[in-house]
Amino acid sequence: MRFYLLLSFFALGSLLSCGPSEGAGEEKQKRIAVIPKGTTHIFWKSIHAGSIKAANELGIEAIWQGPLKEDDRQMQIQVVQNFISQGVDGIVLAPLDSRALIAPVKAAQNRGIPVIIIDSGLEEDAYKSFIATNNLEGGKMCAKRLAELLGERGKVIMMRYMEGSASTTAREKGFMEAIQSYPEIEIISDNQFAGATMEKAFQASQNLLNRFPEVDGIFCPNESSTQGMLRALQTAGRTASVQFVGFDSNPTLIQALEKEEIKGLLVQDPFDMGYLGVKTMAEVLEGKEVANQIDTRVMMITPENMQEEEAQALLKPDIEAFVQ
Repeated sequence: MRFYLLLSFFALGSLLSCGPSEGAGEEKQKRIAVIPKGTTHIFWKSIHAGSIKAANELGIEAIWQGPLKEDDRQMQIQVVQNFISQGVDGIVLAPLDSRALIAPVKAAQNRGIPVIIIDSGLEEDAYKSFIATNNLEGGKMCAKRLAELLGERGKVIMMRYMEGSASTTAREKGFMEAIQSYPEIEIISDNQFAGATMEKAFQASQNLLNRFPEVDGIFCPNESSTQGMLRALQTAGRTASVQFVGFDSNPTLIQALEKEEIKGLLVQDPFDMGYLGVKTMAEVLEGKEVANQIDTRVMMITPENMQEEEAQALLKPDIEAFVQ
């Protein structure tokens, strides 16, 4: 009898030790993993800030983790797998490879963890919602701007970003589709890749400028490729003679826009992308229906319109208020 009494005593103690934090009357805080392609560029820091703003408003936890560089597929896959093992409630992911991340996303879904994709797509519809810029249309807007600058004639280079990146591939496709409607514009190079870092982009840009000294206009499809090409043009003393249109922004690119070394930046709203990623995931976890695709805004910012209120809001998001 004493043995059974002792068992009953310890069982009661175990129940009481749960405490109020795990009681039936208190709901556990939701944990959402936010996984970017990389963590270096201002673009990703803006997404981080937006995700924190949404998490603060909704009373949930947003956990930020991703690879340092945007070409580290294995690291991003490992991050996704680690969050699956931790049993997070949801994952917001910007896949750096449209194919390589399919299996990890499906693995999350098989464990009952919903996934929202932001910025760059997957080649399979294995997610609750896709929140991104209309990258195809963004590329077309860049082609139109460059054609205007060139008076619809001249020799043009498009330097690609990196194989496997769905977002920049769509921008490149949109640019090529639109630029072909200008018969007096000749594409003299469209098959060279910048690589994942600004240093690699700088080297690739120097090679292109040396190989094609007759170039009149250039398009680059993301922040690092745009900055690498800018540096190459500055080094060669050719910012005045080459019309240059890029994608995304950071303080260096904004300064170049002010100096008219860059004549157009197609700027996204990464802050809103991060905000909507977490907000939409919270709705999924509440059992609400969400849109399969959500389009975030873009704006072609030029030296002429960059002081306008809308342009300034996109060029200088309030990152420091949320991310130190």
